Amino acid sequence: MKKYLINTLVIAILATGCDKKLDVVPTQSIAQDKALLTEGDVNVTLIGAYDGIQSAATFGGDIFVLNELIGNIDDIRFTGTFAGLAEAHRLEIIANNAYARDTWNVAYNAINRCNNVLSALDKVVSSPEAKSRVEGEALFIRASLYFELIKLYAKAWGDGDNQTNPGVPLVITPTTAITEADFKARSSVAEVYALIKADLTKAEGLLPASNSIFATKNAAAAMLSRLALMQGDYATARDAANRVITSGLNPLSATFGGLFFTSINNQGNSPAEYIFSLKVTAQDGVNAINTYFGAIVSSISGTAGRGDCKIQPAHLAKYETDDARRAYFIVVSGNNYTRKHLDRYGNVPVIRTGEMYLTRAEANFQLGTSVGATPLADINTIRNRSSLGSLATADLAAILKERYLELAFEGQRLPDIKRTRASQSGTPWNSPKMILPIPQREIDVNKKLVQNVGY
Repeated sequence: MKKYLINTLVIAILATGCDKKLDVVPTQSIAQDKALLTEGDVNVTLIGAYDGIQSAATFGGDIFVLNELIGNIDDIRFTGTFAGLAEAHRLEIIANNAYARDTWNVAYNAINRCNNVLSALDKVVSSPEAKSRVEGEALFIRASLYFELIKLYAKAWGDGDNQTNPGVPLVITPTTAITEADFKARSSVAEVYALIKADLTKAEGLLPASNSIFATKNAAAAMLSRLALMQGDYATARDAANRVITSGLNPLSATFGGLFFTSINNQGNSPAEYIFSLKVTAQDGVNAINTYFGAIVSSISGTAGRGDCKIQPAHLAKYETDDARRAYFIVVSGNNYTRKHLDRYGNVPVIRTGEMYLTRAEANFQLGTSVGATPLADINTIRNRSSLGSLATADLAAILKERYLELAFEGQRLPDIKRTRASQSGTPWNSPKMILPIPQREIDVNKKLVQNVGY
């Protein structure tokens, strides 16, 4: 009886004190007809999409770590205890690899948020510019995620028939409830690339030149340049890179060392050369590249990391003696680490202007053109920034070498191996071992999915 009276009293107090507040539906179960009703709702969902790519499993770092560990056995020694990464570095990945699973799941979750935004653009009524910006940002995020998925989970562009090679499932409308219709088969590699190109092209036309820490016109152009280079579409890659460079909005950093330590030395701000990056603070965001490539250096406050990715002497030997990039390593407990990722709260560079110079140089060389500058001039611009003298001539090997040294450990190694038809540590570029499995639990649930070879 005492318990009954207490409960009755509590209910009465709540009923009178909270009035209709008790009728609020939990936000995690909002019905479709009650969601995204206002411009504010759309903007919040768009921020949620950014939050999705900020996850460790996606652009928060794991995608870049996987690309380096799978694509660079010779120059990296992985000594960590995370089985999924150890498997990747040994090229002995299993079907239920945790990193392959999480990257897939988080990426598709963020893609669904983008699809929700794109389905409710009519709610953005404050101005045509706001509507264009919101659409452009959602398209950029969706395209960028699909680009990473197709590179990791499918055969490389040109490895066989792009029209029939299975890519990844294309989901371009919001998933509101799981029905049989939501179990998608894998679209072809060609279909996925076509969507990415269309999204990025449209995004470039919609996005503003400046947009705080969010996606910009240059971000879309830079990602389009990266996509086209992967396809061997050198004219598109060259022209998109040239648009970024000539815009003047993302100039090269004066020094190579000035590109990093964004928290330790730059109050958390990314340098202008970062065309698109993810901000990391003590309160929000994560830098998983720091987690695995970083290390604690007692003499540098603010450093962190597990020290799992040790850089081999063979890598340092690839640099010329006076190269500032060669000096950008540090010895901790007898092991070499790159300084790029020591900063605990360092912003994650997704794409930067240095890459655009290298892309323009390679594309111009392949086409025998000199749009924007000659290949030699672009390569010497990158070399001079690193305190190296100018080359007298530049062939493709020299251009690719500068690309490797400039972008080392920034997550571009595996895609570069695949698109240049190279090999790494004796493993050919088109080996099934360098393709992640479709997560086993996805295969178990969706019978339309076909697993990759070898799993």
